[in-house]
Amino acid sequence: MIKDSYLKDREEYKMEKYLTDQPELLPALTLAYIGDGYYEMVVRNFLLGQGLRRVDDLHKHAIELVCATTQAQLAHRLQPCLNQAEETVLRRGRNAKGMHIPKGATVANYRLATGLEALVGYWYLSGDWDRLDYCFKQLWQLRREEMQ
Repeated sequence: MIKDSYLKDREEYKMEKYLTDQPELLPALTLAYIGDGYYEMVVRNFLLGQGLRRVDDLHKHAIELVCATTQAQLAHRLQPCLNQAEETVLRRGRNAKGMHIPKGATVANYRLATGLEALVGYWYLSGDWDRLDYCFKQLWQLRREEMQ
């Protein structure tokens, strides 16, 4: 009985249920919230795939990839390739009100990073895996360039 109930409840967590045809109708900070979570998970999976296993190493490298400065650089790199709808999502995220700027980030970088997170959330919720793949390939390229 408990097992059946558990399986039934698991259906609520299937990601496909939350994909939408119109993610652009969501508030920009909601898109950024979703994008932030997805971005963080992809980065953590990437680092595991690179052979990192110690939590302190994983954390150190993750911080470098998820910080506002890196996200702003990635947004600048992606901007020439964005279509009008994507540019609108990026701009809405960048201009969203109610953000708390953390120490160590400039206002401009933090706002652009929020725009990038909104864009990632937009792609994720619309199921645009090709754009997400392109985005993260650009991030890995940016990382390789910084390490040289």
